Amino acid sequence: MVRLTEVEDEHFAQEKPQATKSNVLLTSDDEEEEDDYTDTESEISDDSDIELESESFADRLSALQDIIPPSARRTFNTTVSTVTSLTKSSITFSGKALWIISTSAFLLGVPWALAYAEEEQYIQLEREQGMIRGANEMIAPGAEENKEAQPSL
Repeated sequence: MVRLTEVEDEHFAQEKPQATKSNVLLTSDDEEEEDDYTDTESEISDDSDIELESESFADRLSALQDIIPPSARRTFNTTVSTVTSLTKSSITFSGKALWIISTSAFLLGVPWALAYAEEEQYIQLEREQGMIRGANEMIAPGAEENKEAQPSL
């Protein structure tokens, strides 16, 4: 069983407010408003045990978790976990794919490039030899034929 007890404020315990003509406790008299606002400095605000300087941003942020309902926190946590998981798996997959492509390029591309460069050198050498033969034929048109006809010793 629950028992309710009324706790009176110190200000009201010392001075009981008196009702006005229409039994209204609050009136708009300037003197009464000033009296109400003079009690803004209380013992609780002066003797505060909370040390704001030693409190970090993470502490303040973790204290705010009670404001958000558990279902919203669970949804947010699930969403963040899913996005984190997808990001991690896509980065892992991209890294593995990049490794496969780069090693394949080295294993297949480098030998092909070397063979292609060697073939280009042979083609260039044949062109140079053809140009030298053409120049020799222009200088001495029948020298090649006589040379082939003579026996070598």
